[in-house]
Amino acid sequence: MTTDVTAPWLIVGLGNPGPGYAANRHNVGFMVADLLADRIGGSFKRAQKAQAQVLEGRVGPMGPGSRRVVLAKPLSFMNLSGGPVAGLRDFYKVPTANIVAIHDELDIDYGTLRLKLGGGDNGHNGLKSMTKSMGPDYHRVRFGIGRPPGRMQVADFVLKDFSSVERKELDFLVDRAADAVECLVTEGLERAQSAYNS
Repeated sequence: MTTDVTAPWLIVGLGNPGPGYAANRHNVGFMVADLLADRIGGSFKRAQKAQAQVLEGRVGPMGPGSRRVVLAKPLSFMNLSGGPVAGLRDFYKVPTANIVAIHDELDIDYGTLRLKLGGGDNGHNGLKSMTKSMGPDYHRVRFGIGRPPGRMQVADFVLKDFSSVERKELDFLVDRAADAVECLVTEGLERAQSAYNS
């Protein structure tokens, strides 16, 4: 699939708004988006046309290799992410193939990354909402959080903070996920998959 190199990319970190959710496993998409914002050198502002925080900037090397991006964190709760993302897509005229969702993934071991284009939602409510709003043909950067231990319910597990053992590696893993997003946007899916899928 060829992409229009002049079209912007919409990079969406998925999570729940508010300080009570900030360190939850379900909010790792927000964590990666925050790091990308630091790298771009700006701060999120409330979008006028959608229920989201946004930051416009560029990623990649200076010159023709850099890409224009809109970084976003929906301010709706996770299961309503599709509305704000579709609103931003329409406002910024972003092709669906230039949308990247960064999200937690239960069926992958903690810290493992998998990048792909399209596919199902695998029970993830943020993806389910996005797919309902605009179809499945957007990129996903899947950040593994593993399965809940014992008989713990999935909802309880994803809405808990990372464990003290997990937190020892978390900064490194979030940094690697941000690298993967930048590689995807500037060098394409195949290159990013070969470098970061594990």
